[in-house]
Amino acid sequence: MRKKRFVVPSICFAVVLSTAALFGISASAAQTASESAGGSWWEDVKAQFILNFVEKDRWKSLLEGLGNTLKITFFAALLGVVIGIIIAAIRTTFDNNKEDMKHSKSIGYYVLGFFNAICKVYLTIIRGTPVVVQLLIIYFIIFASSTKDILIASLAFGINSGAYVAEILRGGIMSIDKGQFEAGRSLGFNYVQTMVYIIIPQVLKNVLPTLLNEFIALLKETSVAGYVGVVDLTRAGNAIRGATFSAFMPLIAVALIYLAIVMLLTWIVGIIERRLRKNER
Repeated sequence: MRKKRFVVPSICFAVVLSTAALFGISASAAQTASESAGGSWWEDVKAQFILNFVEKDRWKSLLEGLGNTLKITFFAALLGVVIGIIIAAIRTTFDNNKEDMKHSKSIGYYVLGFFNAICKVYLTIIRGTPVVVQLLIIYFIIFASSTKDILIASLAFGINSGAYVAEILRGGIMSIDKGQFEAGRSLGFNYVQTMVYIIIPQVLKNVLPTLLNEFIALLKETSVAGYVGVVDLTRAGNAIRGATFSAFMPLIAVALIYLAIVMLLTWIVGIIERRLRKNER
């Protein structure tokens, strides 16, 4: 346990050292250039900081971009969970009951089979094409007349995330021993009650860390939202670079903000995983 407590501080320390080294390299280069010009390297670094973040309140662009990034991630994650639950429910219900429904010649077999086929097509297309292409198609073709950039970006990333969430949940359900389903039936539960009271609690416990890691990946994927004009964190940093013709500070600032958020989420995931392991004991 003591070793685990030092994992996050150690990572943070490593990030600080790496950042310090990176700034050190830049400062060293600035010092060499300024010494040859007869100036102070610290003054040059200070001037670059003021130019990129203080002048014209350019730091507000990063703050606005961060807010848009978090909005897109939040709503896309919600949509992805809803889509994932629906698709996982359809696919697992069909896989677990198709033989019984086929023998009984129930209409449910054909209805579920139809929706299961649609889900497979959706999963194939979404997982087989890049998220940037999906974003461009949704923005420039499907919603070409809309001006709600953040909403469209949230929809695009949510549809993309839903495919991966669906497979995570389906894998979690299929990993549960079939004896659990039979135990539910022996208690008098129907299929839905068995899923709600017996299967789903176990599935959530098993797949929660994987789902949280999917949301971390989703956060980083939203960095391409600038392709359709959304002023997210990455686009805000790039806009500062274009205005000041200074790439180092704005882009490093963007990278450090992403890194800080991901490290925080990773730390939370680690806490949840440890608590889940404790509950298993």
